[in-house]
Amino acid sequence: MSVGRERMGSRLGFLLLSAGCAIGLGNVWRFPYITGEYGGALFVCMYAACLLLLGGPLLIMEFAVGRAAQRNMGAAFQVLSPRGERWHRCGLISLVGSYLLMMFYTTVCGWMLYYSWATMSGQLSGLKPEEVGAFFGGLLASPSANVGCLALTVLIGFSVCALGLRRGVEPVVKWMMAGLLLIMLALVGRAVTLPGAGEGLAFYLMPDMERLAGNGVWAALNAAMGQAFFTLGLGVGSMTIFGSYIGRERSLTGEALHIMGLDTFVALMAGLIIFPACFAFGVKADAGPGLVFVTLPNVFNSMGGGRFWGSLFFLFMSFAALSTVIAVVENIVSYSMDVWQWRRGKACLVNGLALFLLSLPCALGFNVWSGVEPLGKGTCFLDLWDFLLSYNMLPFGALVFSLFCCHRFGWGWENFLKEANAGSGAGLPSWLKPYMQYVLPLIVLLLFVQGYISKFF
Repeated sequence: MSVGRERMGSRLGFLLLSAGCAIGLGNVWRFPYITGEYGGALFVCMYAACLLLLGGPLLIMEFAVGRAAQRNMGAAFQVLSPRGERWHRCGLISLVGSYLLMMFYTTVCGWMLYYSWATMSGQLSGLKPEEVGAFFGGLLASPSANVGCLALTVLIGFSVCALGLRRGVEPVVKWMMAGLLLIMLALVGRAVTLPGAGEGLAFYLMPDMERLAGNGVWAALNAAMGQAFFTLGLGVGSMTIFGSYIGRERSLTGEALHIMGLDTFVALMAGLIIFPACFAFGVKADAGPGLVFVTLPNVFNSMGGGRFWGSLFFLFMSFAALSTVIAVVENIVSYSMDVWQWRRGKACLVNGLALFLLSLPCALGFNVWSGVEPLGKGTCFLDLWDFLLSYNMLPFGALVFSLFCCHRFGWGWENFLKEANAGSGAGLPSWLKPYMQYVLPLIVLLLFVQGYISKFF
């Protein structure tokens, strides 16, 4: 263990901080939609199986590497494989991947903050459906609003991290996650009691083999694998840093199960907000930003006390987005501290300025630079950064972790298993070795190929 290494103040802090990193916008604007599209409860079962077989092992690997090395991913490979220079170079994945994520996520988080204020101040109240769409279009078209909200998001993220792990990151994210869960439960309670909500609940959760077959079982399985992989943000070491902040009292398998359970719980609850509300007011529940920024504001405007419930919803979304921002920013800061030996203050200042500047293309890509279409007609910088991260960095990073942890030319299976199972709680079975050595990397490669096929063909 490194001298002076910061540690979590509590196990609850570790669980909530790790879950805060995993719980993001995809839990709300993608998971409920694909669950409804692919047969409700049938898809949930497929997703749970994929999460256990794909997301779980990779999450345990990231935690194990971080806890064993007591370092960020950038330096962990150097500690665990001192003579493996090819592994040392892979540590850069952590910094590049985290930057790519934040280069578009900070802009979207800024939209959440903007809508929170707009909803609380009544700017969306009483607007007609086409006016709500125009409001979101006006936000995208405003360079000052986008850059201002981006700056606020970056400032919040790095200010919290500048306070340190115990005084800033851990307590702030704990309060955010507690607030997120309470607000979510209140929203669920309101949504499921709306007149006509039962039809939405049935569509969302009742097993529907006809809907599953109609959309394709393979397509559903592919969607389940993709969601299980991307929901935890694995591959760029975002979870490795939290593994380095915890002791060996609890097994990492048990902790990973708790985090996956909390992440899935939030995703399921998001559907219990969205589908009953949309069906109650005859609005089609779509996916993506349109759901959050256009469809749901129209639903709240049709609802009694809609301004209050809309304000709660966007506060819930802001907490989900900000908890991810703070967690990933901590990964960036820790990379600078572990690899370059910077002090926390310098790491926050330099990376904060760099991230703000590198995020400007996304913030301005909807207005000033809207003529730049990097991936073809109708695309923007957000699409480019998301493509580089989701279709390239995350699968590559996940492949690196699986090879490093499970093969003799890396850290090795025995070392990994010993670290993963240290402490009390559920253990990782040793008989999973062939699966994790050979099958898991093949699944990751399949997701990589499938991602390119869906993107370009």
